[in-house]
Amino acid sequence: MDVKQQSRIGTLLREWRGRRRLSQLELALQADTSTRHLSCVETGRARPSRTMVLRLCAALDVPLRERNTLLMAAGYAPAYRESSLDDEGMASVRSALDMMLTSHEPYPAVVVDRYWNVLTGNRAMAVLMDGIPPHLLEPRPNVYRLSLHPEGLASRLANLGEVRALLLKRLLRQVRATGDPALLALYEEVNGYPTGADEVSAESADPAQGPGPIQVPLRVRTPFGELSLFGTMATFGAPADVTLSELAIELFYPLDEFTALALRTLAGQPG
Repeated sequence: MDVKQQSRIGTLLREWRGRRRLSQLELALQADTSTRHLSCVETGRARPSRTMVLRLCAALDVPLRERNTLLMAAGYAPAYRESSLDDEGMASVRSALDMMLTSHEPYPAVVVDRYWNVLTGNRAMAVLMDGIPPHLLEPRPNVYRLSLHPEGLASRLANLGEVRALLLKRLLRQVRATGDPALLALYEEVNGYPTGADEVSAESADPAQGPGPIQVPLRVRTPFGELSLFGTMATFGAPADVTLSELAIELFYPLDEFTALALRTLAGQPG
């Protein structure tokens, strides 16, 4: 391993430590090493062992994709495979996803990847996807584009300002946590979408709505009336595959009985 490669792994580790706002002492304690060794690694004067790279990654909560990058920067082979969802070895994962999506009906649910691209969804997602133009669905729908583009769901959101502020804050937090340039590009794109003059902001939300258990629900205007939904995120525990580690399932639930009844009616279920 040459000096240039040692310097690269050191630079990457220093960047991740900066993102996590940890001092060398704090990181060294968490990774069970000395500040002297960590300093030598960061400055390119020492090559960390494979085990040490993985310990540092765990202490820094580095995503699996970037752990592979750090390992290769240190001259080691990647530790985590990256499978396709279509692979035979992912059959149990596909089955679990199908079960979660189907059992959640008549309420909407969607599976997304790291970049918020929609991989699959259940039939109840039709209530949110209704009227979305084709150019927002190709080559693959993206949650942020679908939600915030003026021609997308944004045109039907009764509280667009609140939802926009919440989604942008969430995406910016992810950008800062990962340093991923593709996520940054997505943030800059959706943050640049024009906003309407009548957009309801988080500060000027209708007080008549009153306090509720969810700070920012999804209030969608539909031909059946205004539906109020809230979302939860589910991920796979202890993934050992890059693809699996980047999957998330967003499950939407009705916030009131009117919404629950409307969704059951749309699905042809008895009220």
